[in-house]
Amino acid sequence: MRVGEVIGKVTLAKCHPMISGGTWLVVTPLTHAGLKGDATGREEPIVMYDEMGASPGALIGMSEGAEAGSPFHPDPKPLDAYCACILDTLEVD
Repeated sequence: MRVGEVIGKVTLAKCHPMISGGTWLVVTPLTHAGLKGDATGREEPIVMYDEMGASPGALIGMSEGAEAGSPFHPDPKPLDAYCACILDTLEVD
């Protein structure tokens, strides 16, 4: 799981019924430096599926790859990234 910051939402004109009920977010994954506030610690933004209601500016925990479809077992979904949690606080050393 990685931590990222929500920087926007994606609007779809039409969505496949298999993945209806959630929203699509634009998220910037953060490295250790990014978690400390360093601008160089921000990676290339990705689009992820969210069912929790994260909004722009929120820090989230995300799962990627095969783990992104795990919450839907035994009915897998074609996802590359999934919002696994919304973080209230985060302490970085």
